[in-house]
Amino acid sequence: MKFLHVGDIHLGVEPDKDREWSKARQQEIWDSVARVVDVCNAEEVDLLLLAGDIFHSQPLVRQIKDLDYRLSNLENTKVVMLAGNHDYIRENSKYGNYEWSSNVTMLSGKEMNSVYFEELNTEIYGFSYHSREITGANIDLVKPVDKSKINILLAHGGDEKHMPINFKSLQYAGFHYIALGHIHLPQIIVPDMIAYAGVLEPIDKTETGDRGYILGDIINGKTKINFNKSNIRSYLEKTIKVTPNMSNAELQDEVKKIIENEGRENIYIFRLKGYSDPDIEIESDILYKLGNIVEIDDQTEPDYDFERLYEVNKDNMIGMFIGDLLPEVKAGKLLEKKALYYGLKALLAAKEV
Repeated sequence: MKFLHVGDIHLGVEPDKDREWSKARQQEIWDSVARVVDVCNAEEVDLLLLAGDIFHSQPLVRQIKDLDYRLSNLENTKVVMLAGNHDYIRENSKYGNYEWSSNVTMLSGKEMNSVYFEELNTEIYGFSYHSREITGANIDLVKPVDKSKINILLAHGGDEKHMPINFKSLQYAGFHYIALGHIHLPQIIVPDMIAYAGVLEPIDKTETGDRGYILGDIINGKTKINFNKSNIRSYLEKTIKVTPNMSNAELQDEVKKIIENEGRENIYIFRLKGYSDPDIEIESDILYKLGNIVEIDDQTEPDYDFERLYEVNKDNMIGMFIGDLLPEVKAGKLLEKKALYYGLKALLAAKEV
């Protein structure tokens, strides 16, 4: 029995809102569902598991219909899904009561229940969120009823506010596979048995690295799974070493080179580290225009010659300020070092006015 496990899709999310690529990212996340459908059809997948937070918030009817249409394009794949903490089922929710296509089953109840597919000899257990939080360990003691079947547990959670999970208990519960959602980083908790698929597409700058889905096979009671990258864009964090001799033009060329080498479609966080020329202010506003850059983190420090500045200014406020903090900085105190850099920058700027 071949299955495909998808974690959190977050349809309807607005990644990097107000950035020029945000609208395109929203559509790309919807398109990720169509790509999963294509994989299921090409790989002749028997079962598609959607482990909650399918939507980023309470879905509109038109959004539910759009998802249902995409899932109806599956040729021979059964779908089992549940709601997570983002798209939890409210009272009188159209999400929980929607009549899905014949190949789609939503485990919409708030208590553990299951669906059995006789043609696959497979039973899937799970339940949906009906509130934003579930603080109880609701699945630690769950066991399959009939061990002659292929048994799968579909669940969403793993932290103290969203269904804490005792993985040791689950490991010996008797399930052939436990498909988890909620944690956005793909993780294999127990090899070929318990896994988080993560998000299909990263939805913010904290989600660096590959994202995708898990493709698995259960043959003669043995499970084998593999993570498959599917995201079409990545958030990439890049560090640039700045030196006192580096001009703004050189820094801009370095950013351009990284973007060209790594891919213009990707979204970047640049960390600037090292020492900069005190007389040159880094032009972050220009850097942002060079590509899909969501953050410029300037951690550089001006390359001040403190000894020289002290000698030149020892009879004024600047010299007194340096004299008070320099011994502490030489002793390796980081807080005093930061205070010296920022304070000196402000004092020198005021002196020039």
